[in-house]
Amino acid sequence: MWLLLSPTALEAPFLRGEPFTFLGRKGLRGEGFLYLETGIGKVNATLTLAAWAGQNPVEKALLFGVAGAYPGTGLAPGAVVLVGEEVEADLGLRAGLEPLGFPALQVGERRYYNRFPLDPGLTQELAQALGLKVVVGLTRDLVSEGPEEAEALARQWGAQVESMEGAAFARACLALGVRGVELRAISNPAGVREKRAWRVREAVEALEEAVKRILKK
Repeated sequence: MWLLLSPTALEAPFLRGEPFTFLGRKGLRGEGFLYLETGIGKVNATLTLAAWAGQNPVEKALLFGVAGAYPGTGLAPGAVVLVGEEVEADLGLRAGLEPLGFPALQVGERRYYNRFPLDPGLTQELAQALGLKVVVGLTRDLVSEGPEEAEALARQWGAQVESMEGAAFARACLALGVRGVELRAISNPAGVREKRAWRVREAVEALEEAVKRILKK
């Protein structure tokens, strides 16, 4: 059974199931999955996953949604990728949290500062089955507001895509012991705020195809 999450219900119009609400947002119980709309941003993503997992067993979780692609990645609108590692780029100093000496999360002996892996086995399994590229994602509450800012962030952290939830989801999965994977479809170049350059419909259509294939596995 998959726990499916997306920041907005607009990214999941293709899912069909029995509707319910959780934390005031949309939920669906469907064949082989349970879906929750988290709301946008890191706090909403973490809160939704943690609140649900605190009351219900979670076998594996998939966060999916649209994302921006950084310059030079070759990822055009409609491209679909899996995220293997997430960077929380607005935590700590500009150089990250490690210079301050405080890990964001410690699991056993492993300390995590700004980088949080998704489940490697599940990610690679889906990458091979769906023929998808695995990339590094970057997460901030404040998204890039121009191409120069986007390019600088991508260069500093070695990231290919930008979202507002990925690192929070990855960190919560690590803390909760949940096997988590992240799927993103490109809707726009990161740093481009002109909506005429966005291709949200194409991105959602690409998400539909990928999510449905995952649910058939």
